[in-house]
Amino acid sequence: MVSDDHAAFGELVNRHQSSVRHFLRHLTSGDHALADDLAQETFVQAYRGLTRFRGASAFVTWLLGIAHNQWRNHRRRPAASAVEATDLDRLDPVPAGSHLSDLKQDLSAALQQLDAEERTVLHLHYQEGLSQSEIATVLDWPLGTVKTTLTRSREKLRPLLASWNPQT
Repeated sequence: MVSDDHAAFGELVNRHQSSVRHFLRHLTSGDHALADDLAQETFVQAYRGLTRFRGASAFVTWLLGIAHNQWRNHRRRPAASAVEATDLDRLDPVPAGSHLSDLKQDLSAALQQLDAEERTVLHLHYQEGLSQSEIATVLDWPLGTVKTTLTRSREKLRPLLASWNPQT
């Protein structure tokens, strides 16, 4: 029975490790080593607390909540430096001078105008594909706060990226 439990949990890790690592790389500004360490700790905590998972949300949502808590705990440690979240690690390298490279630079500059919480909500919604209620679960925020933050973030980005959408 125990080996069945380990095998089942191993399958869950295989299925969701990419999302967890991608989210943590976002939170750590692309620090792959730190993100991988935090991802490992996330899965250790998830395994230890598996009996607390009630199925009220998707399993990946529950995991991302644990990952977010691991990152917050890491930031609270005295030796941890303050880390700003960006979306730069999610963009593929593009040859210099290309249209997409220009968009990447403009998006990067625009995202830097937002605070870390705004960038994190945008990342969870657009990169991880989470709904607003799932984001609320991951961040342990009220749903209204998520909705407000997402709306405010979009509104802040709109004028910063207006040249990319001439219809605005």
